Amino acid sequence: MKKKIQIRLGGYGPPETSFSKALKFIGNGLASEYGDDIEIKYIWNIMDLGFRGEDILWLVEHGFLTIGYQSTSYLTERVPELGFVDLPFLFKNNKDARNAMDGRLGKHLSTLLDNQINYKTLGFFENGFRHISNRLKPIRSPEDLKNMRIRVLPSEVQARTFQLMGAQPVILDLSEAIEGIKKETLDAQENPFANTVTYGVHKFHPYHTMSKHFYISRALMMHRTTYYSLPDEIKDSLMELTNQSIKQQRKEAEKEVVKSKKLIEEEGCQIVELTSNEERKFSDCVKPQLLEARKNFGNTMFKMLENLE
Repeated sequence: MKKKIQIRLGGYGPPETSFSKALKFIGNGLASEYGDDIEIKYIWNIMDLGFRGEDILWLVEHGFLTIGYQSTSYLTERVPELGFVDLPFLFKNNKDARNAMDGRLGKHLSTLLDNQINYKTLGFFENGFRHISNRLKPIRSPEDLKNMRIRVLPSEVQARTFQLMGAQPVILDLSEAIEGIKKETLDAQENPFANTVTYGVHKFHPYHTMSKHFYISRALMMHRTTYYSLPDEIKDSLMELTNQSIKQQRKEAEKEVVKSKKLIEEEGCQIVELTSNEERKFSDCVKPQLLEARKNFGNTMFKMLENLE
């Protein structure tokens, strides 16, 4: 009897998120096309099994999960160049960000990632633009952030951004961050609205600011050894399904922004929409970081952001 190929897909959110739906699109597509040869397993949220959010990285690297996703910020220690896309105010809008991650920049980062870790990077989901929430007061300027303890992703680039804004950045895994928000050992956090609602942060933070300070992608990674062991036909189908799922996930993410913003407001929270002058105050205070980035990363990746239309 021929042994079935088992594909285990996992993430760190409930099944109704755009990321889980995208995984299901891939898995169901493979099952539909190769039902007799393939077995699909899903683990929607590894944190429900006692893992940390960051554990998805080694679970995929070592093949316990076949396919998983994680914010690229979690990989900056091993692939420092990924810190480039953690820079503040790097993209003007979703269109520019998507064109960059689907184009030369994304291919460049994927190659670096796959050369150093046992991954085959399949593409990039959209985590989107991130906003600040906190338990203390409305934030309209960097001065309002002074001395606030804010959780950031495990990226020294992101930590540097909030240092320049006057806050006290604290690098924590998601599970630790949620605990810190509940216990009020953290004052603030930054996330897309969808994440803020998914993890229940809006029930503890009454103040939200649409700062759009970072645009973050979630790399969709596959255990490289497994990928290259697949028949070419299945590899081709997998890549086609992945490309479709990324487009689907991004459309779902746009809907989630609208829905999540509404839920935050229905919770009684205040959402601050910055004026252009207020936005400029935030971007001005991190200009030294962009100059540092040109020294640290060189001009190659900056040039990849030219002519994104």
